[in-house]
Amino acid sequence: MKRNPSPATIAVSAGRPPHEPDEPLNVPLTFASTYTQGGGAVYGRFTNPTWEALEDAVGQLEGGIAVAYGSGLAAVSAALDPVPVGGTVVAPLGSYSGTLAMLRTMQTRGRISEVRLVDPADTAAVTAAVQGADLLWVESPTNPLLAVADLPALVAAAHAAGAVTVADATFTTPLVLRPLDLGFDVVVHSGTKYFSGHSDALLGVLVSRDEARVDAARAVRTTYGAVPGTAEAWLVLRGLRTLHLRVERSQANAAELAARLEGHPALERVRYPGLASDPGHRRAAEQMQGFGSIVCMDVRGGTAAAEQLVSACELWTPATSLGGVESTLERRRRHSGESADVPEGLVRLSVGVEDVEDLWADLSAALQTLTNEG
Repeated sequence: MKRNPSPATIAVSAGRPPHEPDEPLNVPLTFASTYTQGGGAVYGRFTNPTWEALEDAVGQLEGGIAVAYGSGLAAVSAALDPVPVGGTVVAPLGSYSGTLAMLRTMQTRGRISEVRLVDPADTAAVTAAVQGADLLWVESPTNPLLAVADLPALVAAAHAAGAVTVADATFTTPLVLRPLDLGFDVVVHSGTKYFSGHSDALLGVLVSRDEARVDAARAVRTTYGAVPGTAEAWLVLRGLRTLHLRVERSQANAAELAARLEGHPALERVRYPGLASDPGHRRAAEQMQGFGSIVCMDVRGGTAAAEQLVSACELWTPATSLGGVESTLERRRRHSGESADVPEGLVRLSVGVEDVEDLWADLSAALQTLTNEG
């Protein structure tokens, strides 16, 4: 090729076998716990050709070197592992409950001394908090409050303070945001979500351009056995082939639904960075190639009204995960570990690739049950 391939092309072409006569187009599933001596594979906990193909593809998409894990939280754990004993981590308020739970556990057990939770959209607050910290953890937009951070400013502040920077980019995927290009040291993904795209595989990925960090991340995987399953790696790689198509469609659906939901009498607020009224809109427009496929609604009436809305939907599926071809929704505070910063009536929508008119018909009918009773 005469030009550098686009992310869409990379998603389709990376991680393929060589173009040789009679060779398969796809990397096969290699089920192996043991390898014949004489090479570098040695044992199934160290590497696997199917993992390597997935890592090649994700690494090319992110512009770094990827390491695959058995789940997104395993990748989070590997990214936090380099924090020194007694260290300090700065993390976003109202962000992914699994990460916050891991940080609380690390602190309770004395693994780290302090977790400083800050509003990631408040650049001054983050800059102050990162002084003397060992690691800055960022989500942008956050899960589920959809707060948008000034990523270049936060990276500069953290590095000036001597802190490592990690971005959880699960919500955006490399098609919408590439944090390594903005200066982040490490990026993590729950491959369970958009990479897989079909709600059928657990997997996590860590990516960095620093070979020493990658070596350390691989060592964590090997030492603690946080390895991905071969079948799961193959499924996520297959899902990756349509990532650009799914993201394009789901983003378009999300933007349309957010616009229709804004101002609805049953809602106190619609959170979506693609809305011009959203506090993070300007930053998102500057930093992202699109606005993502997650929309959040603060339902009037709190817990009861939000639960009623979820149960009234027929096409939308009440489910915890996100990023699949199907549209799902849930009231996030139904989880005991969810941050108290998340409103009781907040419903997170993971917008899929169905016909947007069908999605709207179902959602608007469910909302109507709330206004009829009001």
